[in-house]
Amino acid sequence: MDAIYQNFSSVIEPGSIEAGLLASIDLSRLPRHIAVIMDGNGRWAKKRGKPRIFGHRAGAESVRAILDTCARLMIPAVTLYAFSTENWKRPKAEVSGLMSMLKRYIRSETREVKEHNIRFQAIGNIAGLAPDVQREIAWAKEQTAENSGTVLSVALNYGGRSELVEACRRAAAAHNGSPDGITEADIEKNLYTHGLPDVDLLIRTSGEMRISNFLLWQIAYAEIVVTPTLFPDFRRKEILEAIVEYQRRDRRFGDVKSKK
Repeated sequence: MDAIYQNFSSVIEPGSIEAGLLASIDLSRLPRHIAVIMDGNGRWAKKRGKPRIFGHRAGAESVRAILDTCARLMIPAVTLYAFSTENWKRPKAEVSGLMSMLKRYIRSETREVKEHNIRFQAIGNIAGLAPDVQREIAWAKEQTAENSGTVLSVALNYGGRSELVEACRRAAAAHNGSPDGITEADIEKNLYTHGLPDVDLLIRTSGEMRISNFLLWQIAYAEIVVTPTLFPDFRRKEILEAIVEYQRRDRRFGDVKSKK
């Protein structure tokens, strides 16, 4: 555990709010998988009289804060909801700007991701993205393939319902086209997140109380923390606060006894 505290010695000032939050966290009960619905970029930009894409760009610093903090905490898995299947309904200019920003972000941040020993993958209908975006995703995945730390899954062109439909189809195909005999394990091994632990902590920024078709299977027993903070303002303090709140919960998984 001392190694985790040492990981923060160069980035958290003694006596700071972040230092107090870190000290209050039980490092033996950290979530294994944190998922984040990154919401509020548009509202953040609107408050400043800027176009929505301005908020998306500002959110890049929040992504860095999340990844840096989770890597230092040695969280096994982090999943970020970047672009849903429903987001194609947004104005064409915004979608085009998002895709251009995504390509630039992957290219510019992969080196730092690699240095943090983070392994990158994209989940969702990746084949439905433009070829140049697919190439950047494949490049980043290859560059980080040997990393053994946090697994970063970025949900792109993702929908929880469509993921479950596809998982059921594949499971049925493995049972000669029949649903008879399909188990939860059969579904799980056909999910995009196969091999990762289920989500322990789901964070939604901007105060909205919905899960927006995100990781419907994987969040079955997740603790949900909703923060009013708009995503571009979400930093290390907010991620540590969410973990503190997570550890306040009595996680019983349907039992009457605490699993603490």
